[in-house]
Amino acid sequence: MANVLILGAHGHIAQLAEKQLLRETDHHLTLFLRNAKRLTVSDPTRETVIDGDATNQKEVAAALTGVDVVYANLGGKNIEAQAKSVVAAMDQVGVKRLIWISTLGIYDEVPGAFGQWNHQMLDGGYLETYAAAAKVIEHSDLAYTIIRPAWLSDKAVVSYETTEKGQPFKGTEVSRRSIADLVVKLINHPSEAVGHSLGVNQPNTDGAKPSFY
Repeated sequence: MANVLILGAHGHIAQLAEKQLLRETDHHLTLFLRNAKRLTVSDPTRETVIDGDATNQKEVAAALTGVDVVYANLGGKNIEAQAKSVVAAMDQVGVKRLIWISTLGIYDEVPGAFGQWNHQMLDGGYLETYAAAAKVIEHSDLAYTIIRPAWLSDKAVVSYETTEKGQPFKGTEVSRRSIADLVVKLINHPSEAVGHSLGVNQPNTDGAKPSFY
């Protein structure tokens, strides 16, 4: 049994991972989010909800007591500030394992027509801020895994493959259920993919853009 802190627990992927963790493991989950009233706890015996702001190092550090693994499902224009706060809080408390959700394209690793389309869609503040946040994580001394999903779908399928930093990104899309499944696997096997930045896509989804565009 592990104690898992989920930052940004109201996010769609985070809620899918939460349900899977409750269903398949005996881990205790601490759910950290702004405006905690938005979240309904499924199992009060295994879940603790904390209302907090990920840019507030003090609040994040307080939530880290007794935690083994941090899963950060954060977003927004201030994602770099959130990354700095999370790293500082984890260093302060001495928690090392971090699973960090980012996005495809932060290394300009998406090839071809899809890469051009991805830049057109995400340049101008999104890719730049997520790339800056990833640098904060990579320059830390944490045992991190960065996850770079393809464009996200709500398909009821779990099917994915990964690429490493420095390799061309594959595919155009991936389901949120697939990303949640990868997160759960990393929580259950925390020594895997440490120091890696993983691109994640559904196989055989190559093209100029995702199928839903």
